[in-house]
Amino acid sequence: MNPTAARYEAFVKRGLSLNMTRGVPSKEQLDLSRGLLTCLGDDDYLSENGADCRSYGILDGLPEIRRIFADILDLTPGEVIVGNNSSLALMFDNVASNMSRGVREDTPWAAQGEVKFLCPSPGYDRHFTICDYFHIKMIPVGMTANGPNMDEVERLVASDPSVKGIWCVPVFSNPGGVVYSDETVRRFANLKPAAQDFRIYWDNAYCIHQFSGEHPRLPNIVRECAAAGNPHMPLVFTSFSKVSFPGAAVSCLASSEENCAYVKKRLSAQMIGPDKLRQLMHVRFFGGAEGVYAHMRRHAEILRPKFAAVEDALRRGLSGLPDCFWTTPLGGYFVSFNAPKGCAKRIVKLCADAGVALTPAGATFPYGRDPDDRNIRIAPTFPPIEELRTAMEVFCSAVLLAKEEKEETNRG
Repeated sequence: MNPTAARYEAFVKRGLSLNMTRGVPSKEQLDLSRGLLTCLGDDDYLSENGADCRSYGILDGLPEIRRIFADILDLTPGEVIVGNNSSLALMFDNVASNMSRGVREDTPWAAQGEVKFLCPSPGYDRHFTICDYFHIKMIPVGMTANGPNMDEVERLVASDPSVKGIWCVPVFSNPGGVVYSDETVRRFANLKPAAQDFRIYWDNAYCIHQFSGEHPRLPNIVRECAAAGNPHMPLVFTSFSKVSFPGAAVSCLASSEENCAYVKKRLSAQMIGPDKLRQLMHVRFFGGAEGVYAHMRRHAEILRPKFAAVEDALRRGLSGLPDCFWTTPLGGYFVSFNAPKGCAKRIVKLCADAGVALTPAGATFPYGRDPDDRNIRIAPTFPPIEELRTAMEVFCSAVLLAKEEKEETNRG
């Protein structure tokens, strides 16, 4: 047995059980928000406008929680609607509404024939799942260091009226950690869609999730679109799911006031009001946007050494390996790793056999099909750092073994 295979087999014999499948906050991160559980007293249930948060109403959310999101996104409270814990649910709901009723109660997308979305790839698998659920055809678009390939985006949007949307993660993209350049944002704002009901799904999930350096300040997509004559084109989403408790957080949709008014009208048919006690808890706990930023600095102290451990393991184990490269993000929840062509599925399988669970190879591409079988998403946040270091040793061993197996096959 050669040294690479022997080293890998030694990991297999250890009977490890380590999970790096998704970007889940660690217990240490969750503990930062324990104060949420006790921040409301027995008689603390009134909003600043006098509304009783135990009861129905206020479809767009408490004014004070809308103000916090508006301050973070550099918008006004009138451009924000606050929902429950999942921004993904807000995205799904918006796509569902557009499919069945149209973007502003005009012709439904589903009644117009084939519907297509542009999908920057590698990208977020749950975006792709939404498209798949509604039988929306997904068109992969390559990612660059500055965001999606805008030449390709502009060409497809301008030439095909069946292209109705694009998924974007503009800050610390999933999985690459890319921050869109100012030019990319402005090119998005100045798109000239063939479809008048085209929408940009601007998933700003990681807009405050930096763990090194300064908070990224992109041009404001809502303001840029308005200045370019496309005021209703962007739909901005974010949440506190990885800020406080993922299962008990708050999320928001932000857009033009006209779009928000339409969404609020739709919500009146869908529910009688959101969970306002949960919203009030977040207001009391954070106080305002500055309290959120201070909280995120505490998250950064936990995350920074974990991402440094991944970088250190990859450099020590794989530096100089031909056709291998990875991202070194300054925020977000993932590292995007590119293995030698044709090796990603084998690497993930080898890791699984050695007790290290990873996101399935191909998940970062529409339909789960990575054309080069090389991209793997590494999620360092959940495991304790010693387990993370062990998992990365297994990962590097699997990469080397898969590469040697591929070379042997090619020689054969």
